[in-house]
Amino acid sequence: MDGLKCEFKVVGAVQTNCYFVYNTATSECIIIDPGDEEQAISIFISQKGFKPVAILLTHGHFDHTGAVEGLKAKYGIKVYAALEERETLQDPYINLSSQLMGKRIVLEADEWLEDGQIIELIGEKIKCLLTPGHTEGGMCFYFTGSGMLFSGDTLFEQSVGRTDFPGGSMSKLVQSIRTKLFVLPDYLKVYPGHGMMTTIGDEKIMNPYAAI
Repeated sequence: MDGLKCEFKVVGAVQTNCYFVYNTATSECIIIDPGDEEQAISIFISQKGFKPVAILLTHGHFDHTGAVEGLKAKYGIKVYAALEERETLQDPYINLSSQLMGKRIVLEADEWLEDGQIIELIGEKIKCLLTPGHTEGGMCFYFTGSGMLFSGDTLFEQSVGRTDFPGGSMSKLVQSIRTKLFVLPDYLKVYPGHGMMTTIGDEKIMNPYAAI
């Protein structure tokens, strides 16, 4: 049956999940958080026969954006990110690239997204949920027809993202999770920026940081 499916590749020294959401009928693909290893990602895309149409960024840290520039140029596609993440993407100190990567990453999105905005890509409506706390403009992407949520470093399996980086706040992060994510259906599959997949229902019960 036609629809959307998701595959992923772990990239970079920080072991970031780079996701590929694709339409099984058209092979059109969205790349989410291409953090590193541009060549390996390109080879993966070629092997799978994917046709990239967009890059979505959950936030601007270097380990989620390291391959953006090259992939954007290679495939001629747009980059989407939260408007509130503009400073993080453009400041190598805030996005940690100058301290931890040894090179400066400065990025500009082609489309700046607002909280609650719905975009449509590869035949799916995607709701953009602003979830500050890990960074000022962290954003989760809810694929409403397919039951998938890409949570970046906001929500992990039985954990949450770090809040000791510039722009971080544990109180904001927990509030974001409780008011933006835990109101979503329990069956929703959560694909985090690092680690294993989980569900909203499991995290409401098992997550020691944000359980309600």
